[in-house]
Amino acid sequence: MSSQLGLLIPIAAITVGPIAWVANNWIRARHGYPIETKKGQLVGRDGDLHDSRKIELLSNENGALKDKIGRLEERIAVLERIATDPAERTAREIEQLR
Repeated sequence: MSSQLGLLIPIAAITVGPIAWVANNWIRARHGYPIETKKGQLVGRDGDLHDSRKIELLSNENGALKDKIGRLEERIAVLERIATDPAERTAREIEQLR
């Protein structure tokens, strides 16, 4: 009996670590957390960009859209001025440009 126990102790010591790692990753994946490698590095899900990359892309797109809105507001202001100004003043300004 003691020889069997002596054999089970090293087997248990070797298998407890990997079993705990598999259980930990299974629980993390089930609840939506990123999975870790054996070295502790996080592994993202396939096809997903990392959050920092998503934030960078959205920030760039947001800046481009703000610039576009600014240009459109300037154009609308010019069109409103043309529409509300008297016709003779607009004609005079056009003649000055020629």
